[in-house]
Amino acid sequence: MIYNSIVDTIGNTPLVKLNQVNKGIPGTILAKVEYFNPGNSTKDRMALKMIVDAEKAGLLKPGGTIIEGTSGNTGMGLALTAIARGYRCIFTMADKQSQEKINILKAVGAEVIVCPTNVAPDDPRSYYSVARKLNKEIPNSFYPNQYDNISNTAAHYETTGPEIWEQTEGKITHYVATVGTGGSMCGTAKYLKEKNPSLITIGIDTYGSVFKKYKETGLFDENEIYPYLTEGFGEDILPKNVNFDVIDQFIKVTDKDGAIGARRLSREEGLFVGWSSGSALHGALEYARENLKKDDVMVILLPDHGTRYLAKVYNDQWMKDHGFLETRLFSSAREILSARNGKDSLFTVPKTSRVGEAIRVMNREGIDQIPVTDQDNFVGSVSAASLLEKIIQDPNLKDKQVGDIMDKPMLFVAPDSTLDVLSSLLNKDNKAVLVRDAQEKVHIITQHDVLKAMTS
Repeated sequence: MIYNSIVDTIGNTPLVKLNQVNKGIPGTILAKVEYFNPGNSTKDRMALKMIVDAEKAGLLKPGGTIIEGTSGNTGMGLALTAIARGYRCIFTMADKQSQEKINILKAVGAEVIVCPTNVAPDDPRSYYSVARKLNKEIPNSFYPNQYDNISNTAAHYETTGPEIWEQTEGKITHYVATVGTGGSMCGTAKYLKEKNPSLITIGIDTYGSVFKKYKETGLFDENEIYPYLTEGFGEDILPKNVNFDVIDQFIKVTDKDGAIGARRLSREEGLFVGWSSGSALHGALEYARENLKKDDVMVILLPDHGTRYLAKVYNDQWMKDHGFLETRLFSSAREILSARNGKDSLFTVPKTSRVGEAIRVMNREGIDQIPVTDQDNFVGSVSAASLLEKIIQDPNLKDKQVGDIMDKPMLFVAPDSTLDVLSSLLNKDNKAVLVRDAQEKVHIITQHDVLKAMTS
C-alpha cells in the first residue's frame, strides 16, 4: 500500500503478549505498542485529530502556526501533521523533559521554547502560560491545548478503543494506561466500557500528581503536588479530558519503579519503550498480582519509545546518580523512615493556636520547625529562625494566631524520593519535607536526617 503522507500511517498498532515480566501472574497480559505510530507515540492519534477538527471549525487556516505546550510526544505528532498539511510549529516544554525530545522536535522543523518546571501552572513562566501568550501574540495561530481539547479524547474513542476491542475479539477485561492529559485513558475506556460495562479500568498516576487523591476524595489537594522526574503523565491540574467516571481506580508509581519497569520491558520482552510505559507496566503488575484471574485479559497501553530516554532511563550513570540503581543504605525517604523503627513522631500545631504554644512545643520536643494544620490539611509551617526574626520586630507576636504569621507549607515528597532529590529540595527556605506512607500517616524528614543518611 502507498500512503499519501506519513500521518496516514497513524494507528493500527500491534497488540503483543507479555511472556516474561508477568511470570507467575494468572491471566493474559497484552501490550498495545504505540511506538509503531510514525512519531513513535500514542500522541500521534490525538495530534492529527486536533488539527483536522480545528481546520473543520475554521480555527486553523492555511499557512498558520500551531503553538502547544508539550512534554514532547504531542509535539512530535503535531509536527508531523504540520509537515503534511503545511503549518509552522512552536512548542513550549518544561525543563525536566529529556534533551532527546527537544532535539527530535527541532529535527522535524519545530521551534522549541524551554520553560521552568517548578512553577505554578498559572505562573507566566510556565509552559502552559507561555504557549497561551504566544497564541495571543502571533496572528493566524492555533493553540490546540491538548489538556482541555475534547478532540484528544475523541481520537482514542474513535481509534484506540475499537482497535483493542477488535484485536482481543471482545475478550478484554482490564485496561491499564497512564493518565496525563487523559485522552488515551478516557477515550479508550469510554469506548471499551460501552462495549462491556463490567470492564475494569486502572489509571496509572505518579507521586507528586493530584489524580489519585482527587478520584478517591473529590478534593484537589495542593499538598499532593511536588516535583517528580517521570515524564508524560501525572498533573498538577485537572484537564477536561480526564473523565474520572470512566477510571475505576488509580495506582501511583514512583519514578524509580517506572524507570526499572521500562528497562525490564526492553530486556525481558524486547519492547524498547519509554519511561511512562515502565510505569504503566509496574502499576498493572501490582494490580494483577492481587486481582487478575486465569481467564482475564488485561491490555496495557505503552505510550512511547525508548529513544526519548537514552540519556536518562537507559543511561546507567544517570540511573545511579538518581539512586535508581543504588544499593547503599538509606537510599530513599522510605528507607530513612524505616530505619527509625517506628520511633519518630510528627508534631504539628493548628493554625488557630497561639504562637507562644508553637514555641513551647519546639522547646519541649527539641525541634526547630513544625507543620501547621487546619483539620487534616497541612496549610503552613513555622520555624525557630523565622519566629525569632519576627518576634524581634514584634514582641507581642506570641499572642497572635499561628495562621496569621506562618510560612508556606512544607513540600510533600514521594516515599521513594532518592537522597539527591531530597537534598535538592532541602535548603534555607525548606528545612524539612513531609512524606505520606501507604497507611496515609505523615512523617517529617529534616536536613539532619538526610545528612545522617548520606554519611551512614
